[in-house]
Amino acid sequence: DGGWSVSCCHLLPQSTCLKTEEVTGTHLWYKDLHVYQLEHPTQVIEWTTGKTVCVAGYSPTKNEILELHLPLKLFADENKGLCAERDFKVVHGGFTDGPVRCLRHVPGTRCAVTSDGLSSNLQVWDLGGDDSDVIRRTGSVEGRRGESEGGSRIAARLSSQPQILHGARSSDIQLTHLTSGQTLYKLDTDSADPLSSLQFVSDSVFLAGCCNGNVYVADTRTSAAPQLSPPLASSGESILWWTDAFAGPDPSGCRVIRLSSSGQAVVSDLRNPGGAVSRAQLDVQTQRCGVDGVRVSWAPALDDCIAVSGFSGAVQIYNTSVWRTELQESRPLFEHRGHVVSSQQSNDGVPVYVTSHVWHPDLPRTLLSAASDGSVHVWDWVDQSAADGPAPGTK
Repeated sequence: DGGWSVSCCHLLPQSTCLKTEEVTGTHLWYKDLHVYQLEHPTQVIEWTTGKTVCVAGYSPTKNEILELHLPLKLFADENKGLCAERDFKVVHGGFTDGPVRCLRHVPGTRCAVTSDGLSSNLQVWDLGGDDSDVIRRTGSVEGRRGESEGGSRIAARLSSQPQILHGARSSDIQLTHLTSGQTLYKLDTDSADPLSSLQFVSDSVFLAGCCNGNVYVADTRTSAAPQLSPPLASSGESILWWTDAFAGPDPSGCRVIRLSSSGQAVVSDLRNPGGAVSRAQLDVQTQRCGVDGVRVSWAPALDDCIAVSGFSGAVQIYNTSVWRTELQESRPLFEHRGHVVSSQQSNDGVPVYVTSHVWHPDLPRTLLSAASDGSVHVWDWVDQSAADGPAPGTK
């Protein structure tokens, strides 16, 4: 209705085998797989509710920013075949004047904050409501430096007053009150390491992952210097690193994973982030990867599983519970290659690659992924290894 271009189709019924022999030589089983097509590709997929996500384009000029409702069929507990709502729907939308490289929804609000990847400044958006389907820009947040390669990373938490943690480098990290613009906290460090990730692991403790593999852990309630943990000395030569953490109900048991551009993954404990609980050499293509392209993420509702994307046209699922302290090669538990199977190479011969992925916060094996051809997939995968032994359990 507002001129936003989205098309979709439902590909596979419940418990269907996707034959990808021409790509992988294997059969992959899905409970659900829905395929959608955006007019332009996205690097951001952000949950706004358990059934809606925000996406936005990253072309140099004007882009769409959309809030999309997933098919109701995906959430039907029984008799999925009787559910008529199979479509992907635009519920709110608007336009940006530039690219969107990072997007965070502020919990408890209808507000989102974006970074264009060009500077440390941020854009603030009203996502609309029942009385309006328009997403509109309402303000901005000034960063601590001007131009910044890669732009700012953003983290948000549920609080009585809307606040965001943001920064392009470790020395720039600050906590800002969204309404007043007041700076509530600044990270105390002289190091200016470019950031690859920024996230809260509790109400006040956050983790900043740097492109060089350094990890800072700090508490916004204190001005004390952060805890700094460099990557393992034996991790080999890696140009870039990506980090993710998952705390669960007990922040003291928070797990951290660092993934290098050479494909090495290291799991550590937040109480000793410099050590290694386990590690593995992942089965990824390391020819192409950029700081904004690769994603590694813990499953929020499935024990010990991570998802990795950005190295190729696939999203890989790994079970870290089988890893050991010594380095070993690891094969994925599941590999979603649907973006490659359903797409053609671009006109310049560049193969399709995955630009982003995100786990569903509550459905254990459901993920969304996006690719460079504008496709967006939502898929619920089946763990075939369960027939051969115990599978990772749901939390």
